[in-house]
Amino acid sequence: QVQLVESGGGSVQAGGSLRLSCAASGRTFSRFAMGWFRRAPGKEREFVAAVTWIGRTTWYTNSVKGRFTISRDSAKNTLFLQMNNLKAEDTAVYYCASTPREGLTAVAAAVAATYNYWGQGTQVTVSS
Repeated sequence: QVQLVESGGGSVQAGGSLRLSCAASGRTFSRFAMGWFRRAPGKEREFVAAVTWIGRTTWYTNSVKGRFTISRDSAKNTLFLQMNNLKAEDTAVYYCASTPREGLTAVAAAVAATYNYWGQGTQVTVSS
């Protein structure tokens, strides 16, 4: 089993920054690909970003490219999402997720069903 706990959410004004963290415990975190998803009020859950277990390959949804950066510290079993230049439309509950699946493609990384383990979420609110 893998336990994931997100933190770092909060309320900011448009143009501000936040850094989300996801602390992992349980099975070997370093061998798991990781992703961030979000769910805005009244909307479906959507993919935000993902990173392979080695950390050499990352994927982003188009709306966050150039503003968000996903990274991981395997020594500390922690996943990060640095969010800059936040916009009101980034308001959502953000979830981290993990999967032991290897050889992820960009398509698979963006699908929620790829991931076996999920955190409880952290709220991000951006005011305009």
